[in-house]
Amino acid sequence: MPVRLNALAQFRAGRTTRRVLQLLVGLAGYGAAVMTLVRSGLGAAGWNVLTEGTATTLGISFGWATNLISLSVLLAWIPLRELPGLGTLLNVAVVGFAADATAVVLPSPQGTFTGIAYLVVGLVALAFFDALYLGAQFGSGPRDGIMTGLVRLTRLPVAAVRTGIDVAVAGAGWLLGGTVGAGTVLVALCTGPLVGLFLPRVAVRLPVGEAEDRHTR
Repeated sequence: MPVRLNALAQFRAGRTTRRVLQLLVGLAGYGAAVMTLVRSGLGAAGWNVLTEGTATTLGISFGWATNLISLSVLLAWIPLRELPGLGTLLNVAVVGFAADATAVVLPSPQGTFTGIAYLVVGLVALAFFDALYLGAQFGSGPRDGIMTGLVRLTRLPVAAVRTGIDVAVAGAGWLLGGTVGAGTVLVALCTGPLVGLFLPRVAVRLPVGEAEDRHTR
């Protein structure tokens, strides 16, 4: 898990340039992965199903629906006592924009094989870029803040918490008209374990992390 730091401590923790670049690449890649999964036509991730259902219901773009849900989910941070940071703010702005930009340049898959390739690439990319931006130690995005908050409070593994959240939001998105398919089940079961695999390998080590973490509790 990333070190729990307040916004000021995140900037004082060091290695700022490397971490900001990692944060931006992670968020842009995450948005592109989101749209790749949607374009696969085989079922997107749980949050993406909810976003698609919201976009359909409200008649807005996928990117705008992404940002709207991000702002709404931030309210759930209050009881979880999550600490926002630069990553929280940029997540709202960058992920939706990257998803919409990817939709413009990424063609729809032609045939089942291409759709499966989109699904596999999108799944691995989603988990990797999620771990990449979390590992920059600038705070979680709105959705991942729910995950990190519940992991901290329940002490359950990342994989278990992430899977439970994905299943719940996928169900809500399906009720709103979002697309649920075999890929949705695959993404729900595999994203959590993949994030848990990637995160320790891409997280930036902060020498002041333990001290700062104690001050934020």
